[in-house]
Amino acid sequence: MPPPAPPTVLVPSERAVVLLSCVLSALGSGLLVATHALWPDLRSRARRLLLFLSLADLLSAASYFYGVLRDFPGPSWDCVLQGALSTFANTSSFFWTVAIALYLYLSIVRTPRAPRAGRLLLAFHVVSWGVPLAITVAAVALKKIGYDASDVSVGWCWIDLEAEDRVLWMLLTGKLWELLAYVTLPVLYLLIRKHINRAHQALSEYRPILSEAHRLQHHSSMADKKLVLIPVIFICLRVWSTVRFVLTLCGSPAVRAPVLVVLHGIGNTFQGGANCIMFVLCTRAVRTRLFSLCCCRSPPPAESPAAPKASAASRTGDSGTRGDPRELPHT
Repeated sequence: MPPPAPPTVLVPSERAVVLLSCVLSALGSGLLVATHALWPDLRSRARRLLLFLSLADLLSAASYFYGVLRDFPGPSWDCVLQGALSTFANTSSFFWTVAIALYLYLSIVRTPRAPRAGRLLLAFHVVSWGVPLAITVAAVALKKIGYDASDVSVGWCWIDLEAEDRVLWMLLTGKLWELLAYVTLPVLYLLIRKHINRAHQALSEYRPILSEAHRLQHHSSMADKKLVLIPVIFICLRVWSTVRFVLTLCGSPAVRAPVLVVLHGIGNTFQGGANCIMFVLCTRAVRTRLFSLCCCRSPPPAESPAAPKASAASRTGDSGTRGDPRELPHT
C-alpha cells in the first residue's frame, strides 16, 4: 500500500465555491420537500421516491457544508461525526437514485410481473436507509472514519488515510456503490427508453384519434419523464470524485489540481440543487403553483395538467394495480 499523498490545501476561493454549492443544494432539496408537503395531488409514486432522495441530499449538503466550513486541520470528534453523517447520507443517496431507476423499470417495462407498490417501497426503505446505516456504524465502531487530508474530499472528513485497509473502506462507504450506479443506471434507463419507443411505434397509427383527456395525461406525466435525466446528472456530478479517488490510489500529484478539487466539491454537493432545477423550476405544474404561492395568487384550477397526475398515480402506483400498455409512452 503506497503512503498517503501530501494533503490538499484548500484556498479561500475554492472553499467559497463549494460552500455556495452546498447552500444551493440544501435550498433545492428543501424546496422539493416543501412542494411535496404543500400539494398532495402532485404526490405520484415516483415523486415520493424523489422526496426520500431529496432528504438524503439535504443531509449530505448540510454535513458537507460543515466539513468545508470547518476545514479540519486534523483528527477531532466533530470530524468523525461529520464524516459519519456525510457517509450515511451520501451512500443513501446512491441507493435512492438506483431505487428510482429500478421502480421506473419495474412499473414500465416489467408491469405484469412487478411487485405491489407498497411492498416495493418497503424494500426500498430497508435497503436505502438500512444498508448505509449498517456500513456507517461499522466504520465508526472500527475507527475507520477520520481525517483524510482532503485528498479524497474537499475539506470534509471521510475515511482515515492512515488506515491500512483504507481502500476497502473507501469502497464500502461509497465508491463501490458509486461505481455500481455508473453501470446500473444507464442500463435500466436504456431498457426503459427502448420499451417506450416500442410503445410509441405501436400506438402511432392511433395518435390522430387520441382524446383530449389522453393529451392532458401526457402533460401531467412530463415531470415523471424527467426522472430519466437522473442518471445523466448523477454521472456528470459524481465522476470527478471517482477521478480523484483513482488519482489518490495512484499517488498522482494531479489529485490536488484546483480544477479537479472544485469540480469534486460541486459534484458531491449539488445533487439536490440539480434535482430542484429539473423537478421544480423546469416542471410547469410545480413551477406555476410555486409562483402563484410566492405572488399570493390563487392556485391553478383543478383541471390543470397536475390534476390528472394524481389519478394516474393512484391507478399505477398507490392502488397496486397494473398500468395500461397504452399509457406507457406517457410515463
